[in-house]
Amino acid sequence: MIEFVLLVNKQGQTRLAQYTRFKTINERTALEGEIVRKCLSRNEDQCSFIEHMGYKLIYRRYASLFFIVGVDSHENELAILEFIHCLVETFDKYFENVCELDVMFNLEKAHFIVEEMVANGCITETNRTNILETVQMMDKHTQ
Repeated sequence: MIEFVLLVNKQGQTRLAQYTRFKTINERTALEGEIVRKCLSRNEDQCSFIEHMGYKLIYRRYASLFFIVGVDSHENELAILEFIHCLVETFDKYFENVCELDVMFNLEKAHFIVEEMVANGCITETNRTNILETVQMMDKHTQ
């Protein structure tokens, strides 16, 4: 089960945080701080999987953003790496070569895309066309 999805820049600033279970702001801040320090301190030669505080952390760096997914111990790490890649491809297609500023200035759209892909901690959709169709419909109604 996916517990959280984080997008973090190279300086360790969280740009998107989506949790599937309730955590207080203090719990989120402490957890994110520890996770970000652990992931950013690793070099490219090291594995993209870490166990920390009962979570398996799977992360991948794309340009200036780290995509970090925290899962329980029963989740397949390689499947989550594929999910991260699918998420990045979906962001790329929607934002036309996604960057940190796209996420910052369109945070609600980024959250909506993640929500389209993950429901109650389970990956529910991986087809980019289906995901983007709903986001684009929403865009038409807000114009």
